[in-house]
Amino acid sequence: MHRPQSNLHFKLTALAYKFRDALVPRERILAEASIKPGMCVLDYGCGPGSYIIPVATLVGESGKLYALDMHPLAIESVRRIAARRRLTNVHALLSDCDTGLPDEEVDRALLYDVLHDLSNPEEVLRELRRVLRPDGVLSFSDHHLKHEEILPGVTSGGLFKLLRQEERTYAFSPEKA
Repeated sequence: MHRPQSNLHFKLTALAYKFRDALVPRERILAEASIKPGMCVLDYGCGPGSYIIPVATLVGESGKLYALDMHPLAIESVRRIAARRRLTNVHALLSDCDTGLPDEEVDRALLYDVLHDLSNPEEVLRELRRVLRPDGVLSFSDHHLKHEEILPGVTSGGLFKLLRQEERTYAFSPEKA
């Protein structure tokens, strides 16, 4: 989709996220995604893993969390977090688009602060539509985009429709195939 960040840039970004997460805990954002025990969640563009612990806790032992990123350091970070916390429901995926997941596997897809950085966002949105269940939800946020860019950016391909706009996120449902 795009070139991965240098290792130094990735590490500096991960450090900045620690400060961000202290100011606005990820649980506040995730509350808007309505994640329940037993759900299957895909964190697309998971970065250093800010959402790993709270999502793994929300889905519980009966649920699954797939954390996907194209940067090898992101995947290492996710694996380290999962091992340290003994999170057996977390699965790290190294990819720049294809999830490798079966069709309609996912209840919630998280696409947070990623869309603006993609060279081919339509391809990623097609993949997210493919893996989302018909009643699934794409929880979206990108502070790099304005409101007037978000709606057409996600809905113009006919893959998703807006369900609701929350305080920090947008919820989109998959359009019927």
